[in-house]
Amino acid sequence: MARIDPHGGIRWHWTTPRAQDILHRRALPEILQLYRDLHGLPQQELADLLGYSTSYVSRIETGSRTITDLGALRHIAERLGLPPHCLGITDDTDADHQLVIQLAESVLRLAEIARQAGQATTAVAELWPLVARLEARTADGHADLDTLRLLARARVGLGVALGHVLPEERLATAARWTGKGLNVARRLGDPGLHANALRHHGNELRKAGLHLRALDRLGQARDTARTATERAEAVVLLARAAGAAGNAVVFDTAVEEGHRFLDEAPPTALFSEFTLHEVRLRGLMSTGRVTEAVRHLDHAPVAGLAATSQWRIIAAITAGEVLLRKGDPTGAARQLGAAVDGATLHHLPHQLQRVVRASRSLPEVRERAGEALARLRAEIAA
Repeated sequence: MARIDPHGGIRWHWTTPRAQDILHRRALPEILQLYRDLHGLPQQELADLLGYSTSYVSRIETGSRTITDLGALRHIAERLGLPPHCLGITDDTDADHQLVIQLAESVLRLAEIARQAGQATTAVAELWPLVARLEARTADGHADLDTLRLLARARVGLGVALGHVLPEERLATAARWTGKGLNVARRLGDPGLHANALRHHGNELRKAGLHLRALDRLGQARDTARTATERAEAVVLLARAAGAAGNAVVFDTAVEEGHRFLDEAPPTALFSEFTLHEVRLRGLMSTGRVTEAVRHLDHAPVAGLAATSQWRIIAAITAGEVLLRKGDPTGAARQLGAAVDGATLHHLPHQLQRVVRASRSLPEVRERAGEALARLRAEIAA
């Protein structure tokens, strides 16, 4: 279990394997002893907390006094900040929470589908109430490991979705949410959950312009990955962040590793030949190798079924930037114009801001992008 202290930080005493074993067995004597150990309390202070005599608490801890009265058990659970079900009590609140747990998986899955389908605003709308409900439950001290895992995933998912729909000046908000998810994930002893949170938090840090921190998180994600898919997804994001930071050495190494993984890891929405090509083009431009980027532009792979709307729009903007440097304003206008249409349709202000910057020499495209961005800003403000 975890509790929230008055300053908003989670107390992780109840998440240890020993605590989880005791709570799973609903062993009240051991629960009381563990609570005293965690807080350094003598029996007298625990007795005062519970409103019992010291001798009565002693008898409970030794097992010579067994409590079966539901009212007494509910009282103990409340005083210790434990969910009633840990002492074998199921009340309406607890039953309602179990329903939330069951539905949360569906909400998370549907939000991810919506985001990858280019409907990040829908994902945000789905995840806000779920995060609020889970955080409220945790703040009351009523959180088991399953709840905390869901909370970590929901916070990360919310941050990623916000990273799609917020303009650049507000992307730090998205990074804060993924960071809050990472803070929970790193404490739960779930390597897959931790690696996923590292990947997404690192990427949101990159988008917020915090390049060194992004490289650190994504390097950790790569190094702690358990599967080829996890490592491949971390590597493509690491290459992306290194390019943005102008770190050619890390960028080249990550791109090279990414190409090796094309034969080992199945394509996903995040890692594929298509996404790796876009990351390579942008990184080459960012590290001053425009000629090489122009040469690679003509070898763009087909997007494929795994490519999301977001990635197609990103790739179109990057292609437009390269074409401008190549001296092909007509081709650039076509690519950037398509990106404006896609970013407007899918409510992606960050991508419209990229188009505005890229199309300084294309006034018509820049005006269209600016008008679309203004409309999205108005929607966000509302």
